[in-house]
Amino acid sequence: MRIIGGRWAGRTLQSPGGRVRPTGEEVRDRWMEELAADLPGARVLDLFAGSGALGLEAVSRGAAAADFVEWGGGALHALKGNVTSLRARSRCRIFKRDAVAFAAALEPLAYDLVLADPPYTSRLALRLVEMWQERPFSRILAVEHPVEMEFPAGGTGFVLDQTGVTVYRAPTPPISPGRPGSTGP
Repeated sequence: MRIIGGRWAGRTLQSPGGRVRPTGEEVRDRWMEELAADLPGARVLDLFAGSGALGLEAVSRGAAAADFVEWGGGALHALKGNVTSLRARSRCRIFKRDAVAFAAALEPLAYDLVLADPPYTSRLALRLVEMWQERPFSRILAVEHPVEMEFPAGGTGFVLDQTGVTVYRAPTPPISPGRPGSTGP
């Protein structure tokens, strides 16, 4: 497994092994291409981070910083090793927590972009989307899932082989007349 694009392109990442299913390089590359305009300067959260490949790919491609949430010991070990080997500790924070509980505790729009790759055999992807739709904790939520999983309306995305990625964007509030940046009188 390696970083595909950006300043760390070609750098090898440790894989946690075991039951962790890392996002494939082709899917990760397409995912980052879909979000390319949103990455520069973004504050990213990588939920169910595993090796950290998604968040590190985002930082490699211009995100300002990434926070990672992971619970598993082997994955945490690989994640810490990857952050260290890329010398990215000043731009990355790692939280050993349950990803859904972490997201539930976030303030509205706490992050610019949340990347999530929950276990395929769970319904956690749907739970995360429903939580986000009730109270968006980021401007953008992008979730990897098995292609047969049906998601609530409002998302866009793509499918590669048996992998789907669905992206949700928080509505942008209109600018009120008289506020800075408005075109009103």
